[in-house]
Order: sequence, then C-alpha cells, then structure tokens
Amino acid sequence: QLQLVESGGGLVQPGKSLRLSCAASGFSLRSYAVGWFRQAPGKEQEMVSCINMRDIGTKYADSVKGRFTISRDDAQNKVYLQMNRLNPEDTAVYYCAAQPAYYGGSYYSEEYDYWGQGTQVTVSS
Repeated sequence: QLQLVESGGGLVQPGKSLRLSCAASGFSLRSYAVGWFRQAPGKEQEMVSCINMRDIGTKYADSVKGRFTISRDDAQNKVYLQMNRLNPEDTAVYYCAAQPAYYGGSYYSEEYDYWGQGTQVTVSS
C-alpha cells in the first residue's frame, strides 16, 4: 500500500519552532518531488514548500521564506519541514504530497499523486 504519513504537528507558542516529518511507505521517494501544503479553516489550500529529487531544487511560498526549510533524507524515505519563528497565521493542517520528479516540484496540488492525511499545527499563546 502506497502512503505518506505526516507527523510532528502540535500546539506551539508564537516565535517557537516545529519540525514536520513525512514518511513514505510502499514506494521510494527517491524518484519523487515532494511538497508541503497547508490549509487553514476557511482558506484555500496553499503550497508551502517543495523539494525536487536529490535536492536539486527547493521552492517556498513568500509567506514562509526565510523561516521554513524543507529537506529530504532518501535513505530514511522521509522529507522534513523545519518551521521556525512560527506565527498564528501558520496555523493550519499541513499535508505532504509526492509527484513524479519530472514535474520538478510544483505549486499545483493537482500535479501531486500521493497525499498524506495531514497533521495539525496550531500557533497560539
């Protein structure tokens, strides 16, 4: 069974950090670009960050640039999202998704084939 599982979400105070993990099972992430998306209540889903295979390239939404870092460990079959200086606007359900590498890591959710179930991140004092 092919699946992605996110972990690492939770409740955190503004200014603090969290690291999200995305673990793949049933397939290897080596040949996939991986993206992190988020959706807050009442808002559209947005791409947060994506990383191409073999760390060829990364992309970030303007809202997280300089605060979030995406990385991958193909040996562990995982992708991570380090989130620093969190603020209440970062509160959302965060999803990881995988797409064939030829997309190069894209902003468009419809170009991703596999999705995790999501992990809640809440930033509040």
